[in-house]
Amino acid sequence: MTIRTNKTIAALAVGAAFAATGSTALASGFQIQEQSASGLGVAYSGMAAAVQDASTAFWNPAGMSLLPGRQGVAALHYIMPSTKYTNTASTLPLAAFGNGGQGGESAWVPALYGTWMINPQWSVGLAVNAPFGLATEWDSRWVGQLHAIRSEIETLNINPSVSFKINQMFSLGAGVSYQRLKAEFTNAVGVTPPTVPTPVGKVEGDDWAWGFNLGGLVDFGQGTRLGLTYRSQMSYTVDGDLTFSVPLPAQQVKADVKLPDTFSIGLSHQFNPQTRVLADWTWTGWNSIPELRIVSKATGATISNTALNFNSSWRMGVGVEYQLNQPWLLRAGLAYDKTPVQDAFRTPRLPDEDRTWLSIGARYVPAPGSNVWVDFGYTYIWMKNASSNLPYAGAPAAEAGRGVLRGEYKANINILAAQVGFKF
Repeated sequence: MTIRTNKTIAALAVGAAFAATGSTALASGFQIQEQSASGLGVAYSGMAAAVQDASTAFWNPAGMSLLPGRQGVAALHYIMPSTKYTNTASTLPLAAFGNGGQGGESAWVPALYGTWMINPQWSVGLAVNAPFGLATEWDSRWVGQLHAIRSEIETLNINPSVSFKINQMFSLGAGVSYQRLKAEFTNAVGVTPPTVPTPVGKVEGDDWAWGFNLGGLVDFGQGTRLGLTYRSQMSYTVDGDLTFSVPLPAQQVKADVKLPDTFSIGLSHQFNPQTRVLADWTWTGWNSIPELRIVSKATGATISNTALNFNSSWRMGVGVEYQLNQPWLLRAGLAYDKTPVQDAFRTPRLPDEDRTWLSIGARYVPAPGSNVWVDFGYTYIWMKNASSNLPYAGAPAAEAGRGVLRGEYKANINILAAQVGFKF
């Protein structure tokens, strides 16, 4: 292994690692759309207006004004991504190390929601979920090992909210979020013979941040509702430790990260007693992350500054619910999700591209007026093939030092979800 200076290795490890504060996830960037099994069945179309159950405490708190009494939802998703890389023109000798195997990593994603109508005007609610996250892992010895090996982001969002019903037509809602961001990233910091373990740098860090969300609901009568919702940016100063699997000194580092805000407009229309159509358009302000600058906590000096240049992104979806008979409500949905990642800046931590969702689902209610019901959902997501063109044009020496990574990513995702809803 060739090591020029400790600072060079630190820049390589930290810069490559934290450059992925975005990676393969289930909506654009590293946003997790999977927040309810009831929503999964319609590809999360029209969630700002759907008010399917207590999960509206997250999607649009204004919708709580339509849920009588006290209601709750416990949801669990199993997300199965498949991400594979094919090398075309990467730098030797790293090209001989292989394509990295299966980069996608399956994960369980839970969520809990509760609502309580205090009186006909006021309702309160609580959402506990994970709006952002990822888990990917490439082989420890592969052509892109200097760019990424393991990437993991976890969030925990605690989001109380309140709604006020102005009259039969208008409702408003608002909430606050206290959210934890926890991250772990690793990558190789040198090249060794096959008989010698890969030298790895690891960054771990976390922080808590505050945010808010707002919502409005307009009921036009005759089965038509319009919902509007906004979630604010969340600003973190992620404090972390940089450590190595080889004898190099550890460092304390930090990075400022501003997670994006979102705006969604949703429509719900009940065509007849059996059929409801849902639709939405959602914008996400990923341009809040133009770069990721890593600095030393001890000196304030920049260790690494990686250009990400995310674009703002959008998604649109349409879904349908059909009441087959008393116990069974059937669902289906289709959505298109635009990536924030530009081709020139795509990393193996974020091999993201535009994606299409195809979803089905159902709700089972054992008997009329039952206080308990169950929702199921399944989604298949296929993504456009994504190019790798690192280093990008004009990349600094630290970026170019990770080697040329030219090739193509292919990815798809399967998602299963179930939830129990209840009222009392």
